[in-house]
Amino acid sequence: MSASMRLPRPGHPGLLILSAPSGAGKTTLCQRLLADFPDELELSISATTRAPRAGETEGVHYIFLSASEFRKRVKQDQFAEWAAVHGNLYGTLKPTIEKAFQLGRSVVLDIDVQGAAQLRKAYPDRCFGVFIAPPSLDELKVRLERRGTDSAETIAKRMRNAETEMARKDEFDEVLVNHELEAAYATLRAWVLARLGRSPGAGRG
Repeated sequence: MSASMRLPRPGHPGLLILSAPSGAGKTTLCQRLLADFPDELELSISATTRAPRAGETEGVHYIFLSASEFRKRVKQDQFAEWAAVHGNLYGTLKPTIEKAFQLGRSVVLDIDVQGAAQLRKAYPDRCFGVFIAPPSLDELKVRLERRGTDSAETIAKRMRNAETEMARKDEFDEVLVNHELEAAYATLRAWVLARLGRSPGAGRG
């Protein structure tokens, strides 16, 4: 099936899937979109089996479930996608997505390439996937080092993961190379406006 055939029709709620290697700017672009379209887009809240951290709120940061409840819902086919990460389970609940659709809102998912592939299978006619890429792997390494938050070992691991993720970028409907944040956001915003059936000058509700 071609990308154009599986995209949600303009003006109809769908899933906006954003994937990227760590350090490519995905989180910042996602936050900009949500601030620009508060009445039409909402961020998917993932379910997880890990314990809440200080300052985290149920239903705001995550939906916190016991391991048994999470696996029960997996058996009931309630997850659009899920995965085990560092000993905990994470996933996107179908009822969360369906509730947003009923309200006429599209759902933004900040997710990895594996989760994106699962979502395309669960909602083949509702997904618009954007892979956010760095200008180059060398530039990505520079950005990760500049952040100053990761050890050399962690950066090396992120770079290995980035190579794997970059190899799957063609699975997405669009590839957005983030050379410069403002230009990248302008392009992403235009794509989203087209999916929402809005004029280029629209935004902020």
